[in-house]
Amino acid sequence: MNKKTVGIVLKSMVVLMFGAAFLWSCANAMQPTGGPRDSLPPVVIGATPSFGTTDFKDTRITISFDEYVQVTNQQSEFFVSPPLKKKPTIIVKGRGIQIDILDTLKENTTYALNFGNSVKDNNEGNPLGSFRYVFSTGKEIDSMYMSAYTVSAEKGDTVSNTLLFFFPAEVDSIPDYDSTMFNLTPSVLARGESNGIVLAQNLKPIDYRVYAVKDNNTNFAYDPGVDDVAFLDSVLNPISMPEFSVWYDTTRHIVMADPQVNFRLFRDENFKRQRLNNAVRPSQHQLRMEFSAPYPQIKEFTLEGIDSDKIVTDYVTRDRDTILYWLDVPSESLPDTIKGRMIYMKHDSLNVLVPDTAKLEFFWRYVESDAERRAREEEEKKRERAERNGEVYEAPKKPNPFKVDIQRGTLNPEQHLSMTFGMPVSEIDTTRLLLLRNDEEGKMFRVRYGLEQDSVDVKKWLITAPWNEGDSYNVVALQGAFTDVARQQNDSTNMKLTVLDREDFGTLVLNITPKSEDSRYVIYLLDSKNKVLQTRTNVSGGQEIFRFITPGDVVIKVLEDLNGNGVWDTGNMVQRRQPERNEIYYSPDGEEYIAMKANWEVELDIDMNRLFAPVTTESMRERMSMFERKRQQRLAEARAARAAQEQQQQQGHSHVHTHDGGMGGFGMNGLSGQNGGGMNPFNR
Repeated sequence: MNKKTVGIVLKSMVVLMFGAAFLWSCANAMQPTGGPRDSLPPVVIGATPSFGTTDFKDTRITISFDEYVQVTNQQSEFFVSPPLKKKPTIIVKGRGIQIDILDTLKENTTYALNFGNSVKDNNEGNPLGSFRYVFSTGKEIDSMYMSAYTVSAEKGDTVSNTLLFFFPAEVDSIPDYDSTMFNLTPSVLARGESNGIVLAQNLKPIDYRVYAVKDNNTNFAYDPGVDDVAFLDSVLNPISMPEFSVWYDTTRHIVMADPQVNFRLFRDENFKRQRLNNAVRPSQHQLRMEFSAPYPQIKEFTLEGIDSDKIVTDYVTRDRDTILYWLDVPSESLPDTIKGRMIYMKHDSLNVLVPDTAKLEFFWRYVESDAERRAREEEEKKRERAERNGEVYEAPKKPNPFKVDIQRGTLNPEQHLSMTFGMPVSEIDTTRLLLLRNDEEGKMFRVRYGLEQDSVDVKKWLITAPWNEGDSYNVVALQGAFTDVARQQNDSTNMKLTVLDREDFGTLVLNITPKSEDSRYVIYLLDSKNKVLQTRTNVSGGQEIFRFITPGDVVIKVLEDLNGNGVWDTGNMVQRRQPERNEIYYSPDGEEYIAMKANWEVELDIDMNRLFAPVTTESMRERMSMFERKRQQRLAEARAARAAQEQQQQQGHSHVHTHDGGMGGFGMNGLSGQNGGGMNPFNR
């Protein structure tokens, strides 16, 4: 960014700050009459000291407006860049506000008081958006700019109102262990808009380390485990960054800009000391162990009087920090108190993992609930009444505590039929489990099947069979087909399902070109509402075929699975490890949605080198232009549909003349102007 460009930007941003009211006025000038309503924000008419003051020595600032104002949400909206230990106080006085600075200001420093949307008119509450007061304690005001775009690393969605932290880089390098966000105070703090765009102002032409934070608790600081964070792999100097366009969105009343850098925010992997937090016995056959950190290393786990092969391990969380142990033992053989021990790796005072032995004691005894007691007492009264009347009393049948959920409805013939149990099963009697196929005449034929336990969920089993497309089947589980670890058995059940016919669905064929032979990917097929329809893990090169896709629009999302574990992994700011990348596939003409029709096959080529190419200013501009074209197309279609509807409504009625007072935006830095319409071109 050259000096001429910087000057253009500075003058243009002054127009943005003080010309906002003019833009809003123009946008609303042609509204039909029907009762006046104040829809304009307050207008600044003066400040003492004046805006852009240098050699600032004061402790009090007053800003005057053309009407009475109010200041709301100061805690979340107002902040100072660079931050002050003592936050200034803001008092409303008539048609103005008074700001008292309570802290000592640094010498030769540019300060910006950022009001966000806190200043509003007193009657209608119209906000003076992105309002700032800038001054310098030195001879000049820092005037460099930088633009950024912030997205969620996991979902790819826009992240709104993100904070950018700028730290001067003492050396042109980044340490392996990065404690910058914890030990230093930023020299510049900037906040983005609701569209994910951040326009950082009043920067110096120096190298910066830059971090982005989604400030979830609005304390204008980074809190690991609470806030989302992102970092850049290199230092940035605003003067060496590419030029960029800035324009004003006249509908949403926010500043837009071409992004120069992209931040992918993630929830940091905080260091957690490993220890056994809790060991309880929720039910007679279940033990629950909760650890303070993911992936506990358990060297030994034993229970007195219970063989180790009778202990079933059930990992109920992805990080395995919560583990259930099921006891495959008859109820009458389990004592009220079970003792045992666990040897696992625990952090010592120096945060080094060392073996630790935990002595365990689990107590459980059946305690009748109030509802059970009332039901029992009522049943006893009915029995006594029947005996007095000489009648035979039949006790009501109690519900079977055994739980099993057998898949019903429809089945993809490329998949297996699932059965999920309330507890792990200890025995399956295949002579009591039947799979029947129905023919067109209503006759049933037995089908050979196989049984597999799910590789992840120990309570889930799969029935495998050569499913015939379009046929219907019955799964018959006679009484006693399943026995769980508590020796409970199922009642007889009969479930019907229909196997899908591919002629009723679409097929998607993907020809994958990997970045290298060792590259691995996860491909998600999403519907138009971002629901996952199908998933393929451990994808490298070659062809992937998705069959039985319900007709409609689908989206392809790809994860670059760097460690090959089949799931998205977050990053670590301190260790400077970026999160894994998720990207949406776009066709060469910029289409995100792929139309699937019944009995149709769509074939696409996906080059992972292109999909996961490094993000550059040019690529972000190209994507922005693509989104803008699509937005304009949608707006044109909406206008045409609205015009057609109005024409139909006006048939047979008197003609009413209306005027569309829409207004375009403007460009900066010598680049072509961009339309400042109401939709965010970055949001899909």
